Amino acid sequence: MLQFLADPAAHLAVNPLDASSLLAAFGALGIAVVLFAETGLLVGFFLPGDSLLFTAGLLCVPGATKGPQLELYQVLPAALVGALAGAQVGYLIGKRGGRALLRRTERKSLLQGVERAEELLGKYGHGKAIVLARFIPVVRTVLNPLCGVLEVPVRSFTFWQVTGGALWTVGVVLAGYGLGSSIPSIDRYLLPIIGLVVVVSVLPIVLELFRARKAHRHGGDK
Repeated sequence: MLQFLADPAAHLAVNPLDASSLLAAFGALGIAVVLFAETGLLVGFFLPGDSLLFTAGLLCVPGATKGPQLELYQVLPAALVGALAGAQVGYLIGKRGGRALLRRTERKSLLQGVERAEELLGKYGHGKAIVLARFIPVVRTVLNPLCGVLEVPVRSFTFWQVTGGALWTVGVVLAGYGLGSSIPSIDRYLLPIIGLVVVVSVLPIVLELFRARKAHRHGGDK
């Protein structure tokens, strides 16, 4: 935060899609803000939640990279606060006006996310769906408001979103930290590793699109 106040002009060129850029500019504060937007606001579906958490974990390892040095005692609380508060706000937005917002949106990715979220809720029930959604980009953006729209009981939603949010944030950050601690000079592999994290995080969406296209094609053949 002090870094931002000291040189606010330097942050105007920050790339919100680049985890390293966000962390270099805003540190732990940026983690909280990004996760809040991604999990609580329907405009945050494009933000790099998984790669941000993983990169933050790497940057917590002393001397592991040439990037900014972060601290686990700052990163973990910031990630938890952003993810948990965002999900709860998303639920309230959905409960109070989410149905109208979802009807007005024309973004295909959001609409597909809503469809996938509804399938998760129908297939696994509230608890398991809310936890699983944390690990699926776009779905974790729309499922929280959708739970509000569908009037999932607030106590049940809160319990499961806290459980899922803790597993997701702490798990991915510690995965990055563990990898950074075990591989010397991980700097030279940083971009490929982050790229792999991005691929793994979007893989469920790609598989779902492939499944939906295949089902549509078979349906058209009947």
